[in-house]
Amino acid sequence: MSQSVRTRPEGCGQALSEAYDTALLDLDGVVYAGGDAIVHAVESLASARAGGMRLAYVTNNALRTPDTVAAHLTELGIPTGAGDVITSAQAVARLISEQVPAGARVLVIGGEGLRVALRERGLKPVESADDDPAAVVQGFGGPELPWGRFAEASYAVARGVPWFASNTDLTIPSGRGIAPGNGAAVEVVRIATGAEPQVAGKPLPPMHRETILRTGAERPLVVGDRLDTDIEGAFNGEVDSLLVLTGVTDGALLLAAPPQHRPTYVDADLRGLLGGQPEVSAVGEGFRCGGWTATAGAERLELDGDGTALDGLRALCAAAWTAAGDGSCTLDAGKELARLGL
Repeated sequence: MSQSVRTRPEGCGQALSEAYDTALLDLDGVVYAGGDAIVHAVESLASARAGGMRLAYVTNNALRTPDTVAAHLTELGIPTGAGDVITSAQAVARLISEQVPAGARVLVIGGEGLRVALRERGLKPVESADDDPAAVVQGFGGPELPWGRFAEASYAVARGVPWFASNTDLTIPSGRGIAPGNGAAVEVVRIATGAEPQVAGKPLPPMHRETILRTGAERPLVVGDRLDTDIEGAFNGEVDSLLVLTGVTDGALLLAAPPQHRPTYVDADLRGLLGGQPEVSAVGEGFRCGGWTATAGAERLELDGDGTALDGLRALCAAAWTAAGDGSCTLDAGKELARLGL
């Protein structure tokens, strides 16, 4: 994928599972939601794997270990080994190991996933700012993480100890709704110290590097539901991406996406891996996909024709992204999205 400004979703004449050797799949909102498999996910992933595509699961959540994530996926009917799971804990542990001496102590503010990843890199997790840590690392610790852990991080960071964060996602989905994520916890320490952490997780390069090192992918396809982590991470890594509409991104967010948030492909769910992608072509002053033609008016996007909702959305993306150029589209598309049921 080039870094030129994307003005329309791309087409692909063969199944994505054949065009790419490895799918780098986000988990929540892509494979499962609230712990349960998303519709079509299990069978779609099984078909992609049977066709020769490697499946790797890439998550910003540093709480769970790869073994735990793999066991959960296997229980859902998606056979997975720990080596198929890449976490932001692993990415940040590698980042730390490159900057501190071998065997160094690292103050951990988070869960078991961080501790396992640090030990894998030969580092020693500690619990107190008084343990003479060479670094401080924060990762999502779950709802039971004591408030005092933030104080420990603040004491060490204020003394000048290098500070790292697995990721800075402000929110995390739960079975009851949206909850504060690790980014919210990082803000607590930032407010207390005025310092800035080094961050490893999506959409930043350390996470992409970790996935490539661990999978050996030569033609990877990032598959995600979030524009600001999954799709931006693919953009930063200069690889192609597939946005699925089973998570947090809806049609309005997609149409307003700035260049770094525009996916290569758009599909409803993981069945998109199993087929090609339709071409979006310029027609006069508009863009056609399937039976739909989309144009950008003075104040709103307009859609004419008939066909599948996805083809209509792809055509609207082309009109919106072309009109926006290297910015975010502000044209109203509410009526047309409602017409498509999106």
